[in-house]
Amino acid sequence: MEEPQIMSPGTSISTPKVLIMMADYGHDPTETAVPYTAFKNAGYEINFATENGRPPRCDKKMLEGFTQKLLGAKKEVISMYKKMILSEELRHPLSWSAPDFSLDPFDLVLFPGGHEKGVRQIIESPIVHKLVADYFPKTKKPSKKVIAAVCHGVMVLSESKDADGKSVIRDCNTTALPAKFEQAAYWGTRAILGDYYKTYGHGSENVEESIKKGLADPAQFKASLNPGPFTVEDEQYNYISARYPGDAELFAEEIIKLFESFHKIV
Repeated sequence: MEEPQIMSPGTSISTPKVLIMMADYGHDPTETAVPYTAFKNAGYEINFATENGRPPRCDKKMLEGFTQKLLGAKKEVISMYKKMILSEELRHPLSWSAPDFSLDPFDLVLFPGGHEKGVRQIIESPIVHKLVADYFPKTKKPSKKVIAAVCHGVMVLSESKDADGKSVIRDCNTTALPAKFEQAAYWGTRAILGDYYKTYGHGSENVEESIKKGLADPAQFKASLNPGPFTVEDEQYNYISARYPGDAELFAEEIIKLFESFHKIV
């Protein structure tokens, strides 16, 4: 996987401001470091945010030991991750629980995924739900604000409800971790790793099932079972979603293309 090099289209175009929203621990390193690296190479201004401003760390099992070799991050991604955790932006994240914190200053808000149970900190946060419920409507086309999520990150959006109690992505097309992918990883490793691949434990519903409950029509959930890169861009909102680590590179590329499209002369 080559790190994408994106040339700035011109000094007259403002630099997109990116916020990567994270739990303190447990996100997938590929779903975090690959987009981060692409945005960094594109010259975007990047910030991270965690609940109390603690530097986040991704799931160790995806970075080292036999679990890394089995289903974890590739060597080049580990290199990206090591650079990312040394960056000023990751070492000094914002606090998404601060009283004056808002998503409004950012052009892109990104939610990486991860199945480690630590990600429940952000999936379940009423503070984050409120922030997302306020920001998501502002991404409605022709707005130039963007929201993006991959894998379990989509659950943050699904769990964020508007004033009527409806998910902010109720009327959107979306993808996330397909049930068959989740079940294959879980049952294929359960004898050794227990319920590691089930964020809410053995017997809990799959990510796909959880998200479909929040959609107006289950058919809005797009679930390609081809392992090759796959993303979904909604038609009404500047919302891009992806399924799992294998989509991370395309996911970042599609987000960059969307920003580039905002400045095309028709």
